[in-house]
Amino acid sequence: MERKHMSAFALYQTLSIDEPPPVKKPPPQVPAKKKKKKENGVAANKVNTVKAQMKAERKKMRKKLLKSAQMEESLKGKTEKQQQQECVNGDDGEALDALLADLARVNNSRDRASQLFQWLINPVPAKAFFRETWEKKPILVQRKNPDYYKGLFSTAEFDRILREEDVQYGVNLDVTSYTNGKRRTHNPPGRALPFTVWDFYGSGCSLRLLNPQAFSSTVWNVLSILQEQFGSMAGANIYLTPPGTQGFAPHYDDIEAFVVQLEGKKHWRVYNPRTDDEVLPVLSSPNFNQADIGRPILEVVLEAGDLLYFPRGFIHQGDCLPDAHSLHITISSYQKNSWGDLLQKVVPAALEIAMEEDVEFRQGLPVDYLTYMGVQNSDKDDPRRTKFFSRIESLIRKLKNYAPVDAAVDQKAREYLHDCLPPVLTAEELASSVQGAPARWECGQVVDVGTRINTQTQVRLLRAGCARLCSDGEAVHLCYTTDNSRVYHKEEPKSFEIKPEHTDAIEFLIHSYPKFVTVGSFPCDSAEDRVALAELLFERGIIHTAEPL
Repeated sequence: MERKHMSAFALYQTLSIDEPPPVKKPPPQVPAKKKKKKENGVAANKVNTVKAQMKAERKKMRKKLLKSAQMEESLKGKTEKQQQQECVNGDDGEALDALLADLARVNNSRDRASQLFQWLINPVPAKAFFRETWEKKPILVQRKNPDYYKGLFSTAEFDRILREEDVQYGVNLDVTSYTNGKRRTHNPPGRALPFTVWDFYGSGCSLRLLNPQAFSSTVWNVLSILQEQFGSMAGANIYLTPPGTQGFAPHYDDIEAFVVQLEGKKHWRVYNPRTDDEVLPVLSSPNFNQADIGRPILEVVLEAGDLLYFPRGFIHQGDCLPDAHSLHITISSYQKNSWGDLLQKVVPAALEIAMEEDVEFRQGLPVDYLTYMGVQNSDKDDPRRTKFFSRIESLIRKLKNYAPVDAAVDQKAREYLHDCLPPVLTAEELASSVQGAPARWECGQVVDVGTRINTQTQVRLLRAGCARLCSDGEAVHLCYTTDNSRVYHKEEPKSFEIKPEHTDAIEFLIHSYPKFVTVGSFPCDSAEDRVALAELLFERGIIHTAEPL
């Protein structure tokens, strides 16, 4: 059946519930001169009606703004006296572009990540944050400096991305609304073009850019640095919300969230996990009703330059005040990075090894165990049940002797390296890596195509965590991030098999970082092997040289 075309606003009206956002009235048209005399009385009445409506709307807006201001003052008072939160006043921040330029000169990428994270949460000391706050409670940083995060992202950048990039609804952008307790998504199919997207926004819908790192080089740079701080993928979403609206229902997430306010302001409420089972949850929650979540432990208006952190499991919701839009970025990490996630890899592998090596794990179950075990027999006072549980406990204790913990960690590491963003290269790194190699077409022929690495060439890894040796039990592979895509999992995991005689040289390179070492110092059997390995790593973009080749 052919579907009738509808504008974004018309679509929004059909999907919205009782109270759709107000529509801006077009300016009153001036009647044609030849009709002016004839319709003078009607025109005058229309003008008077429009003036009366505009006057009423201005009066209504003044009341809203007054209420908004009173609400902010009330919230500020609560912040200081009543709320269960930690609040610190931050100092002025260094401009982001200057900070990133300074960080590019830091020799060690782990130090670079540590310094950028400290900037993100400044003035809260990072060590104190991980000791006292991380995974435990929300924290609020109010800076009174709207330019602290300036340069990270903006509505102007959002508009540029819509105009210049292939942004797809549902893949890169969600259009949402939350009215009368109902959350709705209004994504049409296909590409998100500015005309339709801004029509949605003007109708009161929120816009969520799902993977800004794919479109913004600054966000990509920041996240690619921070992922080494967490040892886990750092992701981000951008949220643009119109004044006086809310885009999402109360819910909790399965990630550690750093809400960075970039423009405007937003009213936030954060709630404790409802039960012990929802502390540090494995999965995000469904949408909650207000009656499900109790009273907030933190209520605040975030302004540009402020930061709000809350752990996974803390319910939250944000809405815009009537007098300002909101643009914020949520930086996230630590999804599926728990002890339980590691043990899900350890325990099955341990059982497989134990059954191969220990006859106790291969011995048969008692012939009659179904007659006294299981739910239907759980209330029986049977000594055979006690003996059965004792045997299970003994086998579990023995299982730890077969646990391949390092191999399981390597599985987690492979997943992490696949999740990672590729590094953003500095000018010096570009000139000294394969991406800046001088090979080119000139005067009808290819020139400078050879890498010209020799035993005296000094090399090191491009980043501390950009490569890792992993074994699948049969062969050793080098997994790496430098060929990853800025789009999550767009590329297959990057790895290649390492010859057994080269594993010591790879370990030597990894553990030597951030120092440059000569190719001749690689612990290989021959100079030819050393140079061949260095050329392979260089061509894959895993190492760079101390000086451009």
